[in-house]
Amino acid sequence: MGVGLGTSMWSGVSGLLANSTKMGTIGNNLANVNTYGFKGARTDFMDLMSANVGTAAGVKQIGRGVRVGTIVSDYSQGGLETTSENLDMAISGNGFFMVKQKSQVGSNGKMLNTGNTTTYYTRAGDFSFDSDGYLVTPQGLAVQGWKVDQDRIDAASASGTVLSQVPVTGEIQDIRLTQFTSPAKATSSVTMVTQLDSDTTTQNTRTAGTNYYYAMTEQWDGTASPAMPSTAYGYQSTLKVYDENGSPHTLTVYYDKVVSEDGKDYWEYCVTCDPSEDGRVDSAGNPIAGTETAGLLMTGTMTFDSSGSLENMSAYTLQASNATGGPFDATQWAAASVKNGYPVFTANFKSVSDASFTDSPNALNIAFNVGISNTTGFQPGATGTLLSAAAAHDPDELVSFNPSTTKVNSTVTTSYATSSSTVFSSQNGYTSGLLTSVSVDSDGILTGTFSNGQTQKLWALALANFTNLQGLSRQGSNLYAATLDSGQGTTNRANTGSVGSISGNTLETSNVDLATEMVSMILTQRGFEANSKTITTVDSMLSEVIQLKR
Repeated sequence: MGVGLGTSMWSGVSGLLANSTKMGTIGNNLANVNTYGFKGARTDFMDLMSANVGTAAGVKQIGRGVRVGTIVSDYSQGGLETTSENLDMAISGNGFFMVKQKSQVGSNGKMLNTGNTTTYYTRAGDFSFDSDGYLVTPQGLAVQGWKVDQDRIDAASASGTVLSQVPVTGEIQDIRLTQFTSPAKATSSVTMVTQLDSDTTTQNTRTAGTNYYYAMTEQWDGTASPAMPSTAYGYQSTLKVYDENGSPHTLTVYYDKVVSEDGKDYWEYCVTCDPSEDGRVDSAGNPIAGTETAGLLMTGTMTFDSSGSLENMSAYTLQASNATGGPFDATQWAAASVKNGYPVFTANFKSVSDASFTDSPNALNIAFNVGISNTTGFQPGATGTLLSAAAAHDPDELVSFNPSTTKVNSTVTTSYATSSSTVFSSQNGYTSGLLTSVSVDSDGILTGTFSNGQTQKLWALALANFTNLQGLSRQGSNLYAATLDSGQGTTNRANTGSVGSISGNTLETSNVDLATEMVSMILTQRGFEANSKTITTVDSMLSEVIQLKR
């Protein structure tokens, strides 16, 4: 009897201990109901080994109590709370941010870790940049990621290749900003898409045998003001471009209708800049600035079919072999070179040596895009010179793209029976700028925005995921550490593999359900109370046993 009552007593004690532990779990959940990135837990019980007892029906079992079987962490998604901070981040889906103690730079310039090199994992994305440029947690741990490979991005942009993913380089390392300025970039591509009124009349007298395809261009006079008379063109459009030092310059493109013939419209165009900003020299090394040719960068024609669609073009620039200043001379202008399918010109704004012609070794060429391109370049006309084409009054004498290999863009210059206008214009140069902000996109790419309006992709966040999340060890401060049970996990970029996407200006809230925890707290309290009653009842029974001696 005594042994049975003692066992009952200890069953009640085990119940008190188990429910005390569960109450501690509930209390911790409730304490962290407003902790960003916190993952709740629950306490699971299991019964203790049972004792065999003899009964009239044979040997049966009586339980010996309860104990804590395990504490299970709940890694379900928490709510997403919008914030005003660009560097607040939340993971939508699986995965953890990776953080570790900041590396130090050694005397050899390499990054060294001093002290704790453990990688920790967190769902709390309340990050910021410290005074050394590191992206850190509130505890000062550096967020981990990959450097974006800007060289590959530039190469792809130059070749017109579309990258399926932002390229990265090197190993996972501390995310740190070391460049707070965006250097100036010289314009290398200009797009000028216009609508040219097919009903307009030519503004220049054109004579077969002399100037049929360049009557407007020969009106240009770099020594006059204005350099192009207002009566010499039917339409003009301007665009700001930049030299290699970031200084702005204005390009002006003039248009004049040549003729409507055999169901086609022919237009002349010329690309110009401020004559005083033309830094080119002629083939003898004399400055072109101060002469009639100053500021005249390219001339050519555009051919439209009967529906007003652009079907071909020609383009001419100064030849390096015999270029001189003075009035426009068609004998000095040859077929333009082509880059990525578009004709190019140069202005040599900074008067750089060996940079005055498109085939010069130091030339900073600018591609001119009106909506069609051909990577094989221009086919020569029957004689190959602009002068001969004008003399023959024959468009077949003009250089042109091979129609079978010409690509027409979705946005292209047209000649419809409506007023002339600029449909779209752009260029890819810019002045220098200072870093003003950093933001993150859904793929975990940190992008810097600069005061010159440019953006640059800087870093890609590294996320980790684990097969056995229950094996992770809580380290406090919203941190987890990998263990033998969890394994080291796999690292991926956001939106790849088994990890989710990133939400910027967002923090993940605690996934603790307040209502559920309150109900669980009541049940746990009742369980604790019931087990205490077991102890007091057994105590009363033992008192009765003791009273039998009397």
